[in-house]
Amino acid sequence: MNLTSIGDLASSLMMRTRSTALKEVIATLTDELASGQVADITTRLGGDFAYLADIDRNLARLDGYAVATTEAALFTEAAQVNLDRVQSLTVKLSEDLLATTPTHIGSTRVHNADRARTDLDSILGALNGTVAGRTIFGGIQTDRAPLGTTDDLLAGLSAAVAGLTDPGDIRTAAQAWFDDPAGFKAAMYAGSDTPLAPIRIASGQQVEMTLRADDAAFRDVLMNVALVAVSTDAGLALDGDTQNALMVGSGQALLGLQEDVTAHRADLGFAQARIEENAARNEAARSSLDLARRQMLNADPFDTAIRLEETQFQLESLYAATARTARLSLMNYL
Repeated sequence: MNLTSIGDLASSLMMRTRSTALKEVIATLTDELASGQVADITTRLGGDFAYLADIDRNLARLDGYAVATTEAALFTEAAQVNLDRVQSLTVKLSEDLLATTPTHIGSTRVHNADRARTDLDSILGALNGTVAGRTIFGGIQTDRAPLGTTDDLLAGLSAAVAGLTDPGDIRTAAQAWFDDPAGFKAAMYAGSDTPLAPIRIASGQQVEMTLRADDAAFRDVLMNVALVAVSTDAGLALDGDTQNALMVGSGQALLGLQEDVTAHRADLGFAQARIEENAARNEAARSSLDLARRQMLNADPFDTAIRLEETQFQLESLYAATARTARLSLMNYL
């Protein structure tokens, strides 16, 4: 019987090679145990990646929809909050105007005018509202406030009604200035005439953000609040009866405009509901795809743990054998 032996150098090289291989197996099994996914995907799928690629493609698309729904939800919520501010201010102002006018007490009318100016500041602030550094009601021009200042608005309106003393004539002139592109729009609106592009929130589903600060309902709100604010302006020199008529008329108009503001808020609410519904549907689809992917690439934790333990035992045995070999010498043998 022939015996084949190998030299010390070859034996050392063989043991180092075997040790490296076992360490690589241990590292692979450890990763599989931690991640729950097989390391050798090609072998698991038999080289057919079509289904896995389709799952990954759908997951990537759902990731995009998740970003879009988050952005849309944030945007519509901010718009809703700002319109709530506009509505709350105008409802309270209209109620107070109708409760305090007409009155022969000049200080009451002055107080109403000052109150209207303060509310006008707040309403303009709401319509110039931003979210994540982008203006909400300026169309695609999101890098700047869509509306000018209260001073700009009152100056333009005062110039439009200067010299008029009849309440009806003043209101007609004010309406003409607010509706004229060369009037309110030229003096106050710095946004875009192009609305924001629709946001796609799911396959075949999108929401539109078309509401702008120059909307007719918002212009009418601004006009009626501004008329109260300028009614006691010394430059216009309006008598008490005219001031009263403007305040009563604006109070009634603001109350009637709540229907338009509510309609805008209802549209936003409908969009919010659709966003929430599609976000939930997308998340359910994502969970289903994640489960299918895990099932395709799942590494059995029990089997992996057993293989890891066996490989570690083999490595320990190799270390023990290497240690014994290292202690061999002719002197010890003799």
